[in-house]
Amino acid sequence: MAKCEPQASPDGGWGWVVVGALFVASALVFGLIRSLGVFFVEFVQYFGESAQAVSWITSIGVAMQQLISPVGTALCNAYGARPVVMMGGFLSGLGLILASQATSLIHLYLTMGLITGSGWALVFTPTVASVMQYFTRRRSLAMALGFTGVGLSSFAFSPLFQLLVELYAWRGALLILGGLSLNMVACGALIRPLEAPKTMEQVESDSGRKASCRSFLRRALVYLELSLLCKRAFLTYGLAITFFNSGYFVPYVHLVAHSRHAGFSEYQAAFVISATGVTDLVGRVVSGWLSDLGRLRLPHMLTVWTGLTGAFMVLLPLGSAQGSYAGLLLISLVYGFCAGAMTPLVFSVVPEIVGMPRMLGALGLLQLIESLGGLLGAPLSGWLRDQTGSYTASFLVAGGFILMGTVVIMTLPHFCSCSPPPSPQHQKQSQSPESGLLNNSAPSPPPTPSDKHHKPGLGPPSEPIHSDCQNCQPEGQTPRLTTPTPEVDTNC
Repeated sequence: MAKCEPQASPDGGWGWVVVGALFVASALVFGLIRSLGVFFVEFVQYFGESAQAVSWITSIGVAMQQLISPVGTALCNAYGARPVVMMGGFLSGLGLILASQATSLIHLYLTMGLITGSGWALVFTPTVASVMQYFTRRRSLAMALGFTGVGLSSFAFSPLFQLLVELYAWRGALLILGGLSLNMVACGALIRPLEAPKTMEQVESDSGRKASCRSFLRRALVYLELSLLCKRAFLTYGLAITFFNSGYFVPYVHLVAHSRHAGFSEYQAAFVISATGVTDLVGRVVSGWLSDLGRLRLPHMLTVWTGLTGAFMVLLPLGSAQGSYAGLLLISLVYGFCAGAMTPLVFSVVPEIVGMPRMLGALGLLQLIESLGGLLGAPLSGWLRDQTGSYTASFLVAGGFILMGTVVIMTLPHFCSCSPPPSPQHQKQSQSPESGLLNNSAPSPPPTPSDKHHKPGLGPPSEPIHSDCQNCQPEGQTPRLTTPTPEVDTNC
């Protein structure tokens, strides 16, 4: 029987290669989403549709990326992160290639929205979880460095897309973007999990149990971590993230159109997004470095950055008042820094709320919950533009959503405490198979001489242990260092 003892989190090594994969994947997912505003103007002119109708293209893609994330986490548990990310990269490129042949907005909804958005879902969450698997002490910094791909791509993609549209029209530009997105297949091939997926091992270990629809549904509920929906802290955080998502992408969809509406040239409008991407990159690195210092609790730091992000988003229309390009550029730079700083913390706060063993399932559920905000945010701002004739109301409402999310985060349990609450994984709760993927993130003390041939929590050191499975525990004893997964048979 193969050993099921997980490897220790190396805090580096091949993990930096996985960080590089996250860098490229985040650039080709969210960097592309942020730069689609260049195509927004072209679609409005080509199809002769309203801003609200065209806004649904990006919104459907973002919503699918979040709505399908629980499916991505379940597939990751069953087959591992590598094949899931590779399939996601293929779907992302396929959707953009098919979109280049679209003859109506419905075709763009199905290709750029449905197919490409589903591919993004299979790429993003498994790659983030893989980075977390490799790092413990420097996890926030590793996440921040991986997400700098969003800032760099935001800087490079907007003028690049504008150039491609001028040279090849929007159809040729989308065809090139489809080929570029296929690089995520190579990113998935670079992911090297520290251990095999646990789902299939658990299914095989259920010897003596008859396969039934009821047992299948019970395992599905555990794998998807649906019990988190009964936790007040998780629901509160999910509501806050939904508010964030309702306003976060609005500037990246409509800032180019707003700049052109204010009278600036095409390249001036594209440069606003590019400059915002540079400060976004700096903000991510600074945020990751500050959070690893441990001076402030992560939820407190998150409220600071989200509050500033919402405030400067509200000020964006004032920057272009009276045709001031310098004012618009300055506020956009500060906004980009704050928006970039909040992004790594949105994910880093999750372990404090649900614990590392449930991180993978929690990420999928959070993406599912916040998909409502991603689906309605951009079309709502487009509708406001159609009703008012400008984008001022759109930015005001988007900034208000982010400020509302900041207020919701302040209602988290133990938020006013200066010290973090007890770690959720040490409390009595239903554990999940994701613990097999992520529990090695917790640092383990060095073995003592008496522990060289001894599994902790299985018996006294003098007794030889013949079991190879780390999670096999005699009934009635509690392990000291491992977290038992549900329905583990003691005779495995």
